[in-house]
Parts: sequence; structure tokens; C-alpha cells
Amino acid sequence: MMAETFDHHPWTVQDLVAGVTSGRVRLPDIQRPFVWGNAKVRDLVDSMYRGFPVGQLMFWENAGAEHSKTIGVGEKTQSGSMQVVDGQQRLTSLYAVVKGLDVLREDYSQERIVISFNPLTERFAIPDSATKRSSEWIQDIREVFTSPIAARRDYIQKLEVARGVERLDRDLEGEIELAVNKLADVLKFVFEVVQLKEHVSRETVADIFVRINSQGVTLSSADFILTWLSVFWEEGRQAIEDFTRASRFTPQEMTRMDRKPVSWTPKNPYLALDPSHVLRVVVAVGNRRAPLGDAYNALRGRDPRTREIIPEHRERELEKLKNGQARALDPKHWDEYLKVIERAGIRTSAMVTSKNAVIYGYALWLIGRTEFSVPVDELREVMARWYFMAQITGRFSGSPETRAQEDLNRLDGLERTPQAFKGAISSQVSTILTEDWWTVTLPEDLHTSSTVGPAYTGYIAALTILDADVLLSTLKVKDWIDPSRRPVKGVEKHHLFPKDYLKQELGLSSVRQINQVANQALVEWLDNIKISSERPSTYWIRQVEDKGIAGDRLRRQMWWHALPPGWQSMEYQEFLQARRVLIAKVTREGFKKLSDPNYRPQAPTERVEVSAPALPSFEELVRDGVLPPRTLLTPTNAETNSIAEVTEDAMIRLNDVEHRTPDLAAQADGADDADGWDYWTAAFDEPVALSELRARPLTVDA
Repeated sequence: MMAETFDHHPWTVQDLVAGVTSGRVRLPDIQRPFVWGNAKVRDLVDSMYRGFPVGQLMFWENAGAEHSKTIGVGEKTQSGSMQVVDGQQRLTSLYAVVKGLDVLREDYSQERIVISFNPLTERFAIPDSATKRSSEWIQDIREVFTSPIAARRDYIQKLEVARGVERLDRDLEGEIELAVNKLADVLKFVFEVVQLKEHVSRETVADIFVRINSQGVTLSSADFILTWLSVFWEEGRQAIEDFTRASRFTPQEMTRMDRKPVSWTPKNPYLALDPSHVLRVVVAVGNRRAPLGDAYNALRGRDPRTREIIPEHRERELEKLKNGQARALDPKHWDEYLKVIERAGIRTSAMVTSKNAVIYGYALWLIGRTEFSVPVDELREVMARWYFMAQITGRFSGSPETRAQEDLNRLDGLERTPQAFKGAISSQVSTILTEDWWTVTLPEDLHTSSTVGPAYTGYIAALTILDADVLLSTLKVKDWIDPSRRPVKGVEKHHLFPKDYLKQELGLSSVRQINQVANQALVEWLDNIKISSERPSTYWIRQVEDKGIAGDRLRRQMWWHALPPGWQSMEYQEFLQARRVLIAKVTREGFKKLSDPNYRPQAPTERVEVSAPALPSFEELVRDGVLPPRTLLTPTNAETNSIAEVTEDAMIRLNDVEHRTPDLAAQADGADDADGWDYWTAAFDEPVALSELRARPLTVDA
């Protein structure tokens, strides 16, 4: 039986390359893209040079060219009679280095793979500046495969010139000749090829391919489904690949590359698609499955109880998939969905913290539009709120397939009306974004230095929704992060308490503390340069005066950018804590505007008490006699047994070192993230925390 299915044949590298060049050896669509890095190609050549085993190949004797595509990017002269089942990476590698022709990478770019060789040390390398400067390297081994004699002659002449001799030592020339000839003999290296007979069915070939690759972890469930599609619906697989490729290029670029008019592509500012992204949408919409492993078994028609393949089940699942794909690849649906992402305040790919939120959001959008008939404008609003929720909460950061299946299941059994769909989505959003989430969880999530995390990008998205100004500017945030803009320098994240000020004046060294997101705001680049390392109480007043910003406009900007009243005179840790709360409030206002297009955020003048007095500084407490010199300070919660003392100069002396603020003294005592005002207690007759002492109204003797 085995002999009727396959047999063995030896193929030299030269035969293999000639077969690929002519088109006789072709790559079937069930194969994967070329994903090897150049280092693996180098190692393959090195192994063959040294006569090491490099594994066998597997071909299928099938002349059906409609089921295959060529390796490389050139035109072929023969129809294919051998299709590669296993060994694509090795075969493509050999073809690339021997012929010196471009291959297609995963991102559909073209690349020429070049490997260098040193005949003196018999080493192979990927060309870099060192090898290119050295006369000891043959820069491209293709020269040897093309003409060993010419390559050896040119190499020796180059070496003679570099060494300043008329002729190299005869023994050295002999060593070079042996090494170059040995490299040329790589073309004679023999691969053992397992050739499947022509009568073997495509389903059997696909099953063999899956079995071979499932022994390791090289393939995902998406790869298995795409393999399955190549057998049972090849045009569908090709449509997914075409959609994916087109998502990386504009219509103008596609027209130029394909040499035919292209009027539309799915290219967008948020996500460069790959086949697994598109497949997830297709399967979720058509087959109502998020786990691709489950979807693969269902598509094969495997009965979950008996584990037998039932053709009727397979056909039923394939029809569902076809239906889902027709909807997912419809340009009008894709374009309308992209408006959801923009409506949610997302402007660029840098603001997308979860690709899965984009992908599964599209699946839900398609179901709402095509099955529940939700009007486009209403669907845009409800899905924008869902997307905002999914991104800012990191909904798909763990077990994304499980989460997505929960979202799909929530729609089961609903009446097919717009109201039912909108109600289900809105209920999910409100269940997750509770009052506690906004007032407790989100401020805590903002205790981070990551400006690309869900919490901070959610705040930036809210600023675009609220049509906020850049701080100290007439420019809009949404305009300056528009993907169509290409300024040399635009808006930057500015440290409100400048980095050098925190390091030099406050003695902070923790990058995490210095770069807290609550210490950053969007300002114009030139303003950032001017601000430099000045203390906030110095530059803020000057910047406000220079810009002529006052009244309602200043209050609005302070509200948008979550600046507490008197922030410039606050202690650093106190400022961070206050601003996290305000950032969360502004983010919530942006979300509320998503919930109601006519919603107007509460007036900044009502939210920000600009005239409210700032709490006194430590120096002011000492100066006014509230905290007399020589007062002893101890940790409030007895974290340590330390005892500090207030000095005449309004400093805190701890272990013979003086600190300007309670925060710095707390950090010196090992409490890096503590609020120094809460950390220290004054040892009066009745001990009192500095934060409580600071909040007491100042009394003056008559």
C-alpha cells in the first residue's frame, strides 16, 4: 500500500533550483509564506557545505497548475508537475541564494537574500559593514555558483591588492581553491525526496501536510484552516490572501505593482491585516466560533462524540464559512466599520493596544448590520462604545478566544431586531464600566509609566472625542495625531514636572516614577524645548502669559489636560495622585459623549475651582510655625523604626541627610511610591500625620 502512495528519488540542489526556475517544481497553496530569517538560510548553506544532513523534501506529482503558485517573483516557462508538500523553507532558501532573485516575504515585500563566504576561515555570514570592508570575504556566494573559476580569480586578485603583494603564497592559493570548489559543490548536494503519486487526492495531501507539521509547534489553528480551505475552497483561501495583501497598500501602490487599475484596498491607519485576522472574522461571523481549533474540527466535519468525519457536516460548515466571508470581505462593510474605530477616538495604529479588539469588533459589527439590520449610524455609536470599553479595559489581553466566544454567545437566541442587538451590546458595556471601575480601577491603572497602555491611550482617545486643544495651543489633539499628517515635529508628550528638575532638584532617580503617565501632557514641540528643565511654578506662569491664555479658555485646557488647581506648587506625589483622578474623569466624559452625540461635558468652570487655595508646602508649614523646628517625625504605619527631625531651614533630617520634602524623605526611608505627607507623623503630644496637619485651617494669634 505504501509503495502505491509514494516512492523515493534523489534530487541534487542543481536539479531542484533548475526545477524551480523552469516552473516544473511549484509551491501549492496549502503551503505557508517564506518566513525563515537570513540567519537560518546561512546555517542551511553551512550545513550542506560541511556535508551535514538537512532533512528530506516531499513532492506531489501533480500537473494541475491551477492549484499552485511559483516560488519567487519571476515568470516561469514550464507548467508544474511537482508540487512541494514539505520543505518549502529550504527550497526557497536555496533558490534565493543560488539564483540571486527576489522572494516574497510574509508582509508581501520582495527581498534578495545574500550570504557571504570567507574561504580563509570557511565561515558563512550575513553581510554587514565589517564583511563589506574586508577583502577576505566573497560578498555574495552566488558568484561562486555562477562561475567558481571567475569567483576564485577575482577573490585572489582582491586579496593581493589588499595585502600589497604581487602574488599570494602558493599554499594559500591552494587552500582558497579548495574552499571555493567545495562551496561550488554544494550544487551537487543530494536531497532525498519523497514523491507522492499523482493519484493521491488533495485531501490526503493536505492531511499529510498537517500531520507532518503538527509534530511541532510551527503551525497554528489558522494555518490548519487555511490548509483545509486550499483543498475544499481554494478561491476562498486566495480571496483571504488577496484581501490581506491589499490591506498593506494604497490603490495607487497596488495599481503600480499589479499593472492594472485598482480602485479600492482595505488599507487603514489602524491595522496591517494578516490571513489569521481575516479568518477570525470570517469564522466568527459565519460559523459563530471564536476558538479556531474548534472551528477547524467543525469544518472538517468531525463528530465531537465519535470523532468520525461526516461529509454532510463538512459541507454545512463550509457553506456557513462562505456566507461569513462574503460579508467580511465586502468593501462597504469594512469601510463603514473603520468609522467605528475613528468614532471611538482612535486615530493611528500607535493608539491600538489590542488587535483582537479591532478584529472581534468587526465581527460583532457585521452581525449587527447583516443579521439584526441595525442602521449604520446607530450601529456606529453602539459599537464605538463597545470598542472603547474593549480597548480601555484590555478585554482581550488574556484568553481572547474565550472572551470573543462569550460575546458571540450573548447574541444567541435574541430577537433579530436592532433594539435587541443594541440592548445586548449596551448592557455588556455598562456591566463592565461600572462606577467603581471609573473611580477606582481606572485611576489605579493610570499608576504606570506606559504611554502605550490601555488606560493612557483611552485618555488620549477621549481628548480626540472631546475635540480638546493641545495644551497651551490653539491646535486640536485630533488634528495633530491625524495619520495623514507628516510633520517633522509636532506634538510631544511633555513632562509637566520636567525630568531634569525631578532628578536635580528633587533627587528622583527612578525612571518609572519620573515617566509616570500622570506627569505627561501633549504640548507643541517648540514649547517643550522652551520649558526644558525649569520647575513648574516658573515655566507655567511664563508660558500662560506668553500664550495669552486666560479665562474660560485656560480653564478648559486645564480641565482637558487634567491639571489640578495650583498644580504647579504641589508636591510631586500629591500631583500625580490628583491628576490620575482627573485623567479618569476626563476619560469618562469622553465616553459619555460617545453615549450621546448631543452630550455636552460639564463646564470646566464648574469642575475646576481655579481660585481654590493650594495646600501649603512643607516650607510654609515650618515658616508659619505650624510645624516647629526640631519636631520629630516617625513613619505613620511603623514601616521602619526611623526617626527624622524638622530643621531650622525647613528641611527633614534623616540619618544626617537633609531632604527638602516629605516625599524625598519617605523615599530615602525605602518607601519609593508612598505619599510622603501620609508617610510621616509629627510627634506632638497627640501625634498627627503631616497630611492632616497640612489640611487644617491656618489660625493666627490676635
